[in-house]
Amino acid sequence: MLNFTDPFFSTRVLGFESLFDRLQTLSESSSRSSYPPYNIRRDGNDIFVEVAVAGLSKEDLDIELADGILSISYAGPNTQVVNGSNDLVYQGIAQRAFQQQFTLSDDVVVKGAELINGLLTLYLEKIIPDERKPKKIEIKSPKRILGKK
Repeated sequence: MLNFTDPFFSTRVLGFESLFDRLQTLSESSSRSSYPPYNIRRDGNDIFVEVAVAGLSKEDLDIELADGILSISYAGPNTQVVNGSNDLVYQGIAQRAFQQQFTLSDDVVVKGAELINGLLTLYLEKIIPDERKPKKIEIKSPKRILGKK
């Protein structure tokens, strides 16, 4: 387990306090469920989160972004019996309630989401501002070395 109060983190890494707070929260809640299963793909600055939500419609799902936390949730099945009967003999497709959360860095924005054939795909993009893009640092030669011209 990482100790985020270690002096290494406070003296060597500056300006990442909110990141370390988030990492501490994640390490404390490591018992999160992996249901529903998901994939995360990356293509350059584009990030795709694919969540398997078989049997659910877009009306069943709630997607929310708050304080850098992207949450996908489903309240659970409607167990109402239709016309006094329930003809379900076996249920192999799980439709239990869930909440799946992803912590996003400050430079990742959510572009949209779509649900096709039971696969919810969220489109994210990492935005790199000009001041954070790699830049060359020129090495200047001193005019005098050790007092000689």
